[in-house]
Amino acid sequence: MAQKYFVDQFDDEEMLYLFRKHPIVMRKALIFGSLFLLAGVIPSLIWPTFQVFFGGLALGFLLFVLTLFYSWIGWYFTVYIVTNQRFIQISQKGLWNRSVVDIGVDKIQTVSYQVKGIEQSLLGFGTIVIQTYVGELVIHHVHHPRATQKRLTHILRELGVTSTVPLNNND
Repeated sequence: MAQKYFVDQFDDEEMLYLFRKHPIVMRKALIFGSLFLLAGVIPSLIWPTFQVFFGGLALGFLLFVLTLFYSWIGWYFTVYIVTNQRFIQISQKGLWNRSVVDIGVDKIQTVSYQVKGIEQSLLGFGTIVIQTYVGELVIHHVHHPRATQKRLTHILRELGVTSTVPLNNND
């Protein structure tokens, strides 16, 4: 029996690739957490005592850590798994909100990527688009989208999945 890497893995299924979004998705939590940290010391401007300053700083730090932890949970437990049978998107939002999208690899038609703008170019993230028979699966903020797209395409070729997108011939 093969080793299981995730809960929903079938007995005859082999995990080939796992990727996550870029850590940049936690930037809002970092900004809000920093504002909580700053807001914690503001009362010391009104009541300038050590107790108020350090108490507010401790409360601001606690809110900072909680905000960042909540965002980290969403980033860390949101994963994209490619196996020899299917592509699985597991999205985690908060502690108790998880959604799973499961697509058979034989249903995938094309995999493309896009890096748009200076921020994405400098920080190395972009968008992966997986075209299926049903529609598109768009994954934003993917770390190293070019390498991820290349790896996904290579895996699909190894599995014998070829693009079946019809050419647009209007003659």
